[in-house]
Amino acid sequence: MLQAPMISCPLKQTNDIDWVSPLKNYIRQTYGDDPERYVEECNTLNRLRQDMRGAGKDSTAGRDLLYRYYGQLELLDLRFPVDENHIKISFTWFDAFTHKPTAQYSLAYEKASIIFNISAVLSCYAAYQNRFEDTGQKASYHSFQAAAGMFTYINENFLHAPSTDLSRETVKALIAIMLAQGQEVFLEKQIADGRKLGLLAKLSSQAASLYAQATEGVQENVNRGVFERVWLHLSQVKTNYFSSLAQHYQALADADAGSYGTAIARLQVAEAEGKDAVRIANAFPSTMSAASNLSSETGSSLIEMSKRHVTNVQEKLSSFNKDNDFIYHQSVPVEASLNPVPKLQAAKPMPVSDLYQGQDIQRIIGPDIFQKIIPMSVTESASLYDEEKAKLVRAEAENVETADGEMVASLDYLKLPGSLNIMKGGMDQETIVDEEFRGWCEELAGHEPFQRAFDQLQADKGSILSTLDRCSKQLDMEESVCEKMRSKHGGDWTQQPSSRLTSTLRSDIRSYRGAVDEASSSDAQLLHTSQQHESDFDEMRSAGETDEADVLYQRAMLHAGANRGKGRNGVASPLSPNGEGNLLDDDFSEGSLTVMDQITKVEELLRKLELIKRDRAQVLKDLKEKVHNDDISNVLILNKKSISSHENQLFQSELEKFRPYQNRLLSSTHKQNSTMKELTRTYGVLLQDKRVKAEQAKYEGFHRQQNFVLAKYKKVFQAFKDLIHGLMSAQSFYSEMKDTVESLDKNVETFVNNRRAEGAQLLHRIEHDRGGNVEGQADRERDRLQQLMERMSIDSSSSPRKPGTSRPTQQSRTSQSNDQRSAQPLPISPSYSSKPPSHYGNGPPSMKTPISASSYHSTHRQAPAELAHPNSPGSEIHHSGNTGGGSDPYNPMAYPFQSPTSPPTQPSHQSQQYPQAQHQNLPQGYIPPPPPPGPPPSAQGNYGNPSYPYPSGPGGYAYNPPRKSSATQPHSDPWAGLNTWK
Repeated sequence: MLQAPMISCPLKQTNDIDWVSPLKNYIRQTYGDDPERYVEECNTLNRLRQDMRGAGKDSTAGRDLLYRYYGQLELLDLRFPVDENHIKISFTWFDAFTHKPTAQYSLAYEKASIIFNISAVLSCYAAYQNRFEDTGQKASYHSFQAAAGMFTYINENFLHAPSTDLSRETVKALIAIMLAQGQEVFLEKQIADGRKLGLLAKLSSQAASLYAQATEGVQENVNRGVFERVWLHLSQVKTNYFSSLAQHYQALADADAGSYGTAIARLQVAEAEGKDAVRIANAFPSTMSAASNLSSETGSSLIEMSKRHVTNVQEKLSSFNKDNDFIYHQSVPVEASLNPVPKLQAAKPMPVSDLYQGQDIQRIIGPDIFQKIIPMSVTESASLYDEEKAKLVRAEAENVETADGEMVASLDYLKLPGSLNIMKGGMDQETIVDEEFRGWCEELAGHEPFQRAFDQLQADKGSILSTLDRCSKQLDMEESVCEKMRSKHGGDWTQQPSSRLTSTLRSDIRSYRGAVDEASSSDAQLLHTSQQHESDFDEMRSAGETDEADVLYQRAMLHAGANRGKGRNGVASPLSPNGEGNLLDDDFSEGSLTVMDQITKVEELLRKLELIKRDRAQVLKDLKEKVHNDDISNVLILNKKSISSHENQLFQSELEKFRPYQNRLLSSTHKQNSTMKELTRTYGVLLQDKRVKAEQAKYEGFHRQQNFVLAKYKKVFQAFKDLIHGLMSAQSFYSEMKDTVESLDKNVETFVNNRRAEGAQLLHRIEHDRGGNVEGQADRERDRLQQLMERMSIDSSSSPRKPGTSRPTQQSRTSQSNDQRSAQPLPISPSYSSKPPSHYGNGPPSMKTPISASSYHSTHRQAPAELAHPNSPGSEIHHSGNTGGGSDPYNPMAYPFQSPTSPPTQPSHQSQQYPQAQHQNLPQGYIPPPPPPGPPPSAQGNYGNPSYPYPSGPGGYAYNPPRKSSATQPHSDPWAGLNTWK
């Protein structure tokens, strides 16, 4: 038996085109990228179109090739505008029925032609199936509906058809044909399965109606010369055939219902329709054109199918008439009075999205060829979507962090699980030495006692004080000698008083002595701290050296009365005479859970909470990974044309994929809350047990004593660190102070030597002047007596001598001698600036500017009148002169006294006696002393002031970088030849 023939649509044909060059030009001009990077993609698209041209029409492979090319065109359209104004490519297609060529630059025309060919391939695939098999029937039924859906997509999306085969009338007729044939295939399946007669009648009636609509469309297209006329004959035959079949099955249903008269009337109508079908089938041509896609057996198949049906109808009609005549005697109604047979639609146009239902459409289309090119609008939308994902992750992470924090806070408040460990094991683990305590002992190990360091500090301090005492004695002796000589010689002793010149040196001595005194108080505090903790230091040092920190710890606990536990190995501690049992050994109450059972229950709840926390962390990790790997660029590209109006809806629908993770996190939070409530209740019951209360009180006492021991040794260790720091600061302080005091000692020695040399020369001059004056007075007396005798001479007529020939008198010789002596150089006392240091504190104080030895000279001429009257105005002019060059003589009178605090009140003549020189000339060998490590202590004793540079207490020395004085120059002994000067 032959199966009913089916109509299939022919395919459109096309010419070859070139995708490569236009796409490369557009990439270069619009995207600004190197088009050579996309040569492979362009060639792939070109090959897809060539493969599509040779797609077979009777297999799924051809359908897949066409659909793959169409899918890539859809993706291409989202990145490249292919039209007459941008990427200009001429697409030429030939009409599927008239074979007339049509060329356009529109990509929409290319896509519509591809969809038409997909529909044609689907119709061919459905028509060629063997419908006597279930798989063939299913494939045929699905393909006819898919073809109708693709044709419907053309009519809905491509409104202006450039060719006849894509016109709305043609496509509409093709849709009717595909749906009618799909209904027919479904009806064949139901007839083969023996369904109810009423159902078969309704399906047949719907098939007849669809074929009637198809006949109208085919008739119109045949009149226009589009379709083959055999399509019209086939549609007419099937219209009459299925109309007859519907009346036939409805008649059988009426007969089963007892309406024999109605059944006979319907069979009569069915017979008439069947005969019309046979008549049209007999007129079917025996040969078919290739354009019709029908085989040569189509006519014979239609004739056989129609005749067989008419024979069945006639047999039933004869049988029903006989039964009605002899048995039922029902009247037969006329045809016009018969109700139409109801219709039941079984074939519908299938949407394009359902074409590959149950299959991976992405596998059919393949990866996006130009996926590396992302339009800017899509990138912006993807960034907005990433922000939405980030908000989601942040919210869930905050919820997880909050839940974890609540769990930790609750467990800390309940002191779990630490309190359980105490309940189970008593205080066994508490007697183990604290690791921090062990570290303290190890740090003290090998450290020498502090006594040697304190002895060294005392030695340094004694050396400094002895040097300062020596300096003071030298200055006092020099001042005493100077004043004694002044009282002896009176006005002839013109050497400047020492008190004005030594004010700076004495101020420095006082400052250094005060700093040392303040340091002594700090040393005393350090020593007191060392003596206070000496025994503790020795114990910790010994424990660290012998690795017996645990022994010291347990001894301290014993001393504090806290040794109630066991040793670390589970046996009684050797320091405890009687080992005590733990809490679990006392469980002998009746009628209630033991302590161990209650502890086990609490531990089970703790494990459950830990599991909830771990699972929640894993879910959050999975969510972050899922969000990180989520990329909807392709979805955004596919929805590029509608994303502007439905962006939020699209984002929300995409975010729904993370909903399962959110639900799991929320569920874990609820589960944690319920478990925590149960844990609180169970643990509260455990704490109310009298045995637990007793053990808890015992442990709290033990814990307090343990804290006492640790606090004690922590204080000892801190004192040790403070001692180390304080001694290091003290050593640094005394080292710098020794350098400073040594420099001061050298300056004092230089000053005293210069003053003694100056005094020796001044004493020599005074003694010489006094001897010269006695001799001159005797000569003048002789001259006066001689003149007197000459005036009294009788020989008054003798002529006097000429002044030019008289010998020089003793007075003139004496005057000349004085002039010569006055030309000898006089040593002048050096002057030291008494200006206090310009800077105190922790920073480096300013140093005095060193003066070169070239500024000192041994020649200094002075007029005799100036020697006799050192305070005369002429003396001031002489001393204040010659101050501009490097050859100025050393003049100690040119350096007026400046008090460190305020200048002393002096008479007006004294302030004029020592004019200020422009350049301070210091004596040869003078080395400016470095400033002390700190400022001199105030009279109020601010050593303990935190703002003072030298705070008291351990480590109370301010640290300054060490300052080294320059090397002193060797000099000759200035006391040579002065043994007679006392």
